[in-house]
Amino acid sequence: MSITLRQLEIFIAVAETAQVTKASKKLFVTQSAVSMALAELENQLGGSLFDRHGRSLVLNARGRYLLPLGKDIIAQVTNIETIMSERNDKLTGQINIAASSSVGNYILPYLIGAFKKAHPKVLINMLVYNTKIVEGMVKDGTVDIGFVEGNVGTNDDILTRPWFKDELVVLTAPADPLANNESFVLERDLPSSRWIMRERGSGTAAIFREKLKDHLNDVNIVMEMGHPESVKRAVESGVGVACLSALTICREIENGWLKSLKFDGLDMKRQLRIISRKGTQVDDVLAEFLAFCDVMSDCDEENVCLSSPWKLQSLLARHSTGKKR
Repeated sequence: MSITLRQLEIFIAVAETAQVTKASKKLFVTQSAVSMALAELENQLGGSLFDRHGRSLVLNARGRYLLPLGKDIIAQVTNIETIMSERNDKLTGQINIAASSSVGNYILPYLIGAFKKAHPKVLINMLVYNTKIVEGMVKDGTVDIGFVEGNVGTNDDILTRPWFKDELVVLTAPADPLANNESFVLERDLPSSRWIMRERGSGTAAIFREKLKDHLNDVNIVMEMGHPESVKRAVESGVGVACLSALTICREIENGWLKSLKFDGLDMKRQLRIISRKGTQVDDVLAEFLAFCDVMSDCDEENVCLSSPWKLQSLLARHSTGKKR
């Protein structure tokens, strides 16, 4: 796991206030969030950063070394945001987007939020449907661009370009016996599993059926649902297992509410795509947004958990800094 900007901000606040309580008030977060972020940072760096003296936290040698470096990183990111905002204040216009469920609910909101910070005068409208509906909206010109996780049909009117890859995993409740396994073995686990599926037309459901085409007779479907959140809640309640994008379950996994298993011996990675209608004119606003989204394809090897705005912010900051060198 990479160090995040939020962890550095919390570390700096604790260093400056010498107390978790004061740092939490300064940052408007809970004390437990401060303590957790600090513990994660110390664990990632392989040792403590503070000496405890009663209720006070005093920087040790490691902490004193990190403090100026952390402040410099935060300052650089702030400068990037300021420069981008000043440079692009004049960029105005509107972008109409349609996105399939996983992309629209778990990836694009934070990207759009970061883009809006740099381009506050740009209006972005986004609608979320399944892949087939998104493809139709792009084809008939209802939206400018579409973001999909499923395969797009052969269509002379649609331009398709790869974005970045994610991976489908098996989702189980912590109490499910499968949660004790390191991976999901088809021959062992598939016949006894009860599956909660996304609805037909979903890119996730289509990829699942394509990847498991030789084993579909062993797939016992007990329920179909139209939204990843509904699927997750059903799994959490013990109804069965599900197959979802790893990007949709980051928070549940981090909090221990659910557990994910990779398919043993089966490549479940899939290509996310950006689609547009042939002949659509790409204006400056749309071109800038697409370039911004390309950060994901440039940096997908980082396996950043994109359901966290802080981790995405860190990724964007590192990418911007790298481009300047």
